[in-house]
Amino acid sequence: MSTADDRLEPAGEMKRSARTGPGLRVQIVLALAGVMLLAYVPLFFAIAQVTRGTSLAYREDAARSLGRAVAAHVAEVRTNDPAALERTIASHVGDGGALAVGVYGPARELVARGGPEASLLTAPPLPYGEAARRVSSSSGRAIDVVLPSGRDGAVLVRVQAEDDPARTSQLVRGVALYMTVFAIAILAFAYIALTRVIVRPIEELARAADRVASGGRDLDLPRSGAREVAELGASVRAMTARLLKEEQALRSKVEELTTTTRRLGETREQLAGSEHMASVGKLAAGVAHEIGNPIAAIMGMHDLIEDAETSDEVRADFLKRMRRETERIHVVVRDLLDYARPENGPASVRPARAEVAEVIDDALALVRPQKDFKAIETRVEVEEGLAVGLSPQRLTQVLLNLLLNAGAALGASARPTSTVVVRARRTGGTVRIEVEDDGPGVPKDVAPRIFDPFVTTKDVGAGTGLGLAVCRGIVEGASGRIFVDPTYDGGARFVVELPSA
Repeated sequence: MSTADDRLEPAGEMKRSARTGPGLRVQIVLALAGVMLLAYVPLFFAIAQVTRGTSLAYREDAARSLGRAVAAHVAEVRTNDPAALERTIASHVGDGGALAVGVYGPARELVARGGPEASLLTAPPLPYGEAARRVSSSSGRAIDVVLPSGRDGAVLVRVQAEDDPARTSQLVRGVALYMTVFAIAILAFAYIALTRVIVRPIEELARAADRVASGGRDLDLPRSGAREVAELGASVRAMTARLLKEEQALRSKVEELTTTTRRLGETREQLAGSEHMASVGKLAAGVAHEIGNPIAAIMGMHDLIEDAETSDEVRADFLKRMRRETERIHVVVRDLLDYARPENGPASVRPARAEVAEVIDDALALVRPQKDFKAIETRVEVEEGLAVGLSPQRLTQVLLNLLLNAGAALGASARPTSTVVVRARRTGGTVRIEVEDDGPGVPKDVAPRIFDPFVTTKDVGAGTGLGLAVCRGIVEGASGRIFVDPTYDGGARFVVELPSA
């Protein structure tokens, strides 16, 4: 179950992750500023171009008017007083006046001219008529105004039409200042409006959610804000209520599981005790069966020996039988001691290393003279240099048991030719020893418990069922394992895995 401290930690993590970027207000204002920048920059350049174009048009119109006035005045002076023509022309050229004035006769001949650009004038084409055309002069853009005068004459006036950069720049700066102030006012208004309508309610909702995440049981929603924010708050409230309900249900489930686990632990201990008692009972029953029958036979033959009518020859036969039954009891007791004796012991008592190849050769040398192995072919496949952390005597005991069981199984199958294969190889840090035969195999119903005490597939009296149990105790005591290979279906294959020495 989570505690308040557990809930505070993720809430703090959410706060730290939320502070990694700019706030909502800043993001919205920056986005709005970007939109206004994209809209205002082209608009500003368009207004600047329009302003310059309008100023130039006004300038050209003023130049035309000035040109017409100068041309009319010069034409009037020419008709009345030719001598005063030069003075009149000189009075109309210079700063604030015309750049040049030229008077032409009926045949385009020059009558008089004046001004700094008088040499650049070109006689207007015939027939003379009132006209105005744009030209380029040494001082920039200009307009040549032609006005007929007198009889078949004309006056040409060149007036500067270049825009005034200072006046235009001042007008453009004024427009830019107005747009900047207007944009700042819009951004400030948007900032205040967004704060009141969206950001502040969302911050209040976030603080309320943090309180719930820190262990609170109620969600205080903001009382103002846009409709969408109110809907978001209602959704968060519903989600909070559902989560609290699910948390309570989870707490109940955890408590129930805790109680169930405690009961299962008690039940497991009871089952372990019952299983232990059942194992003890099974062992006691096996011991009683294996020892009780010989003891009953010995007692019966003892009664017969005491009978006076029993002959000496029969008494001798009964004594031999009693010895065999006593030896049978001894074998059972010895196997029980081997099964119960722990393999782990001091290094001074037993060697901790056995050469696998030598032990396999010794075990095969012991079983080959046996009657069951007369018709059995034995094959050995052992890698060189294999050694295990087990005493040679114990490893020999394990292999002898497996080999004798294989011989008994092959002898009972009555096959004309049989094979027993002993393999040994290294797999990582483990030595794997396999004893394989092509006999009838281990019955499937016996295989899961083949290593239990008093479990045997031999006939009654042929075995005690303790041999494989003793082998398992020896192998597991050396930190290894022994098992029947379930993938082998050509007979039986017993596998022993021991740590490499």
